[in-house]
Order: sequence, then C-alpha cells, then structure tokens
Amino acid sequence: MRKYAPARLTVSVAVVAALCLAIAPAALAGKGGGKPTSGSSSSTFNLVLVNSTDGVPHYGQDVTFEVSTTATSRPMVSLACNQGGTMVYAGTVGFYDGYPWSKNFTLASSWWTGGAADCSARLYYTGSNGREITLKTMGIAVYA
Repeated sequence: MRKYAPARLTVSVAVVAALCLAIAPAALAGKGGGKPTSGSSSSTFNLVLVNSTDGVPHYGQDVTFEVSTTATSRPMVSLACNQGGTMVYAGTVGFYDGYPWSKNFTLASSWWTGGAADCSARLYYTGSNGREITLKTMGIAVYA
C-alpha cells in the first residue's frame, strides 16, 4: 500500500483546484465590456472602473463592482483572469456590510506582469448547505 506525504497531497489538491478555477471562468467568460450574462433577475452587478483614464479596464488599474441583490446571505464577487488559457489572476471580495477589506480588485499579479487578459466575474453567495449559488456572471475584457 502506497502512502502519500501530506505535503504532496496538499500540492496535488492545490493543483487540481487551480485547474478547476482556470477552466470554469474561461468557460463562463464572454467578450465584452462587463454586461451580466446569466443568473437571477433579482440581482445585478456592474463593473466600476476606479482609475481608468479612457473608460475601459487596463492591466494594473483597479476595478470594483456595484452590487444589488435580494440574496439574504453575504454576497461575494470573484474575479478570475486568463491570458491565452492560463489563469493569471484570481480574487474574491465580499459585498456586504461589515466586510473588513477593500472592495477593489487590482488587475495585476505576480503571474500577470502585463498585457491584456480575458476576465470572468461571478456574483454568488454560499447557501445554508455550504454550496455556492451563482447569481450572475459577466465577461470582462482587460486591455494592456
């Protein structure tokens, strides 16, 4: 019987999780300027450009979202960005009263060092059974 070292198993689980996150947003992402593409009609979220100088999001700039939902749980927005099918950015922000951190996403990471990317945003909450319920999704084109 073969035993797996906990560190190796943790790395394997992390790799599988990263691959799942890379594939799912790419499948959900559409081209365009941030219009919701699916989900409940009782929820809306819109892209807000924090420091754009030309009305579109660019690498290195900050964005946030304007969120409105009738969901009774804590709404969250996740943002994932890909370049050529490789995930280069992932972040999640809570859009509820009492969320203690910034609600901005900075469009850069140690894996994303420049250039355009295709991003996917997802508005969701966690149900009482622990499963994530997606309310809306949108594709966002980020320019170089």
